[in-house]
Amino acid sequence: MSFVTETARRIPVFREVDVLVVGGGPTGIMAAAAAARQGLSSLLIERSGFLGGAGTAGGLSTFCGLHSNVHGEHVRTVGGMVPELLDRIDKLGGLRRPHLSFADRIMAQAYDIPAYRLAADQLVLASGAEILFHTFAVGLLMKDDAHIDAVIVETKEGRFALRARFVIDASGDADVAYWSGAEFEKSPPNEMLYPSTMFRINNVDGARAGAAWKTLPQMMDAAVAAGREPFPRRGAIVRPQRDDIEWRANATQLRTPEGLALDGTRIEDLSAGEIQGRQQAQEVFEFIRDNHAGFERSYIVDIGPEIGIRETRRIVGAYQLTEEDVLGGVDFDDAIGINGWPVEAHVDGNVEIRWPHGDAPRGYSQLPYRIMVAPAVSNLLVGGRGASMTHGGHSAARVSGPCFAMGHAAGVAAAIALEDGVSAASVDIAKLQSRLAEQEAILEVKEDMKESVDK
Repeated sequence: MSFVTETARRIPVFREVDVLVVGGGPTGIMAAAAAARQGLSSLLIERSGFLGGAGTAGGLSTFCGLHSNVHGEHVRTVGGMVPELLDRIDKLGGLRRPHLSFADRIMAQAYDIPAYRLAADQLVLASGAEILFHTFAVGLLMKDDAHIDAVIVETKEGRFALRARFVIDASGDADVAYWSGAEFEKSPPNEMLYPSTMFRINNVDGARAGAAWKTLPQMMDAAVAAGREPFPRRGAIVRPQRDDIEWRANATQLRTPEGLALDGTRIEDLSAGEIQGRQQAQEVFEFIRDNHAGFERSYIVDIGPEIGIRETRRIVGAYQLTEEDVLGGVDFDDAIGINGWPVEAHVDGNVEIRWPHGDAPRGYSQLPYRIMVAPAVSNLLVGGRGASMTHGGHSAARVSGPCFAMGHAAGVAAAIALEDGVSAASVDIAKLQSRLAEQEAILEVKEDMKESVDK
């Protein structure tokens, strides 16, 4: 690789705030709102023109991990501001009742993407935080090796610095932590979770389609057994949206020419993935339209604006959440939330689900505060899929439910760190847990939390 030299230049400080949140997915939404509700100046920056992360930009349209299967009872185990967000989506007409997924063992929550975008704006702004869209974080300025001074961003107006007393990395790729020099890891290409491109299908006859999410994978397997070329991945997850006329489809798998998972931190992989994903979406849709009842007159109404990345960098923090923690239902002294989603491993050509141990397991594990702490950087927390987890632990706790919980905790922890003049690693856990409980975050499951299921 050859190089050019960029002329040194002075970078204007566009804004100075207490808390800067980088990335507007589930983690960032809650972190920015939580910090603002603690009385801090809170600024959320997002490279797209809307919030929601993979849930909007990736076309996902489903919240996974809001619920746990507790000894066979379906319970919503993520609280805090999540009920408020769901209520805002519902008032916009964009919420469907929770439905059973993955062999009817866990609940997921479908929503309309435009309603989520608007509701997320409302939640963050009503909390007193600010939002800057079309603002792409590209680097850092450090006060010293252990303290971030400012985040450097690129915009249509040019390059700016955003100075903050505390930074929350909700980028998904642990970008801020990476630039700060914090220790991180990334699974090797032959182990990384495969990305996908989501798409939505309209003009479906829902009555005739029936439980297509159960019958379609069988039809796909039969077609391959009869000599058809294999699909991008085995099976297709298809479910109706708010109304049965529109369905979402999760049925693609994006890979390199060598068959490995695309790397969401490489621009060539990202570019190839966008092209490949649209091609795969059309291929799978045509099979659905031509072979499954109820889809004869359907068409693709939308393909996710961006490919959905499941795994890239993760910090190596004070603790790594493991697959055994998830499957064994482990509790932690520094718990800040709950994850009830199983291990969902998107492996080559398939999706493997691994459930908590036992015949009628407790069905959830707690999320420890330590997984958000990058020990070498005093004023940084990393939430969401960039948090400190092993590959297996991340395969469960990367979904939106635990990301909402981590974001809420990160925003409150930032406030406590600034109030007490301590580093992220030294936040008083008892104070954090008490404040989260006051804000109706869920740290443990209680008997009165059962919720009906739409079967």
